[in-house]
Amino acid sequence: MTRPGRLSVGVVGAGRVGAVLGAALARAGHDVVAASGISEASRTRIEALLPDARHVEPEEVVRSADLILLTVPDDSIHAVAAGLASLGAWRPGQIAVHASGRYGTEALADAAAAGALPLAIHPAMTFSGTSIDLDRLTDATFAVSAPAGVLPIAQALAVEMGGEPIVLEDADRPAYHAALVHGANHVVTAVTQAAAALSRIGVEEPGRLLRPLVHASVDGALADAPGAVATLTGPVVRGDAGTIAAHLASLQDQPETLHAYRAMARATADLALSGGRIGPAAYADIIATLGVDP
Repeated sequence: MTRPGRLSVGVVGAGRVGAVLGAALARAGHDVVAASGISEASRTRIEALLPDARHVEPEEVVRSADLILLTVPDDSIHAVAAGLASLGAWRPGQIAVHASGRYGTEALADAAAAGALPLAIHPAMTFSGTSIDLDRLTDATFAVSAPAGVLPIAQALAVEMGGEPIVLEDADRPAYHAALVHGANHVVTAVTQAAAALSRIGVEEPGRLLRPLVHASVDGALADAPGAVATLTGPVVRGDAGTIAAHLASLQDQPETLHAYRAMARATADLALSGGRIGPAAYADIIATLGVDP
C-alpha cells in the first residue's frame, strides 16, 4: 500500500548526486518514475540505483513527475530550468529541487515563474555515485533554502533522505560552499601533494605514513572548531623559521607544492598569531622566511 504524501519523482541529470538522491527518495517511499542522463555512466547509474525509472529526455522527465531533481552541473542549472520553461514543461505546484551548494532558489527562477515551488537542497558530503552513498547520507547535513511558505517541504525532504537540515539564506550559499570546498577538496589537494613529495624521496606507501597523522589532525581540528588553534602543531606554532626555510628549499623543484605550502603556512601563521600561539616577533620572522612566490 502506498503511504500518504508520496510523490512521483523525476531526475534530470542522473550523475553521482542525482542518482543517489533519487534512490534516497525511493528508499523513503517516493516513486522515481523517470530519469535522464547522457553519458554511459549515467545510464549505468539509472539501471543500478533507479531501476523502476524510465530513461527519457529531460522534458518528459519534468512532465512525468511531481518532484523534479534538477541535478545538472551548477553552471547549467539556470539554463536548463529556463529551457524547460520555454518548452512549457513546468507546471504550477510542481516541486523543483536543485542540489547545488553555490546557488539558492534564484537558479530556478524560470521554473518558479511557471508556478513550480523552488527548493535548494545541498547535502554536505562527497558522492561516489553508488549505493554506498545512501548510508553516507544518514546524519549528513543538508543546507536548505526556499521561500518561507515551502521551506518545511525542503526540510522534510532532507530528513526523509536521512539528513539533518540547516536553513541558509540564498545570499549566504556561496560563502557556505566556499567553506566546504576549502575544508574538503583543498584538503585532498594538500594530502595528494604531500604524498607525491614523499613518493619522490622513495617512500613506497605514502598514504600509510600520512593516514594516522592526517586523521588525527583533521579530527582534532573538527573537535576544536571553529577556532582549532589549540590543535595546531608544527614549525609555525613553534616559531621555527629555520625549519620552514629548509622546507622551502626542499620544495624548489615542486613549484605547485611550494606555492601551496607558502600560502597555507602564511594562513597558519595568521591563525597562530590571532590565537596567541606565537607572538609578533616570531610571526614577523616566519612571514619574512616564507617570502613571496617568484
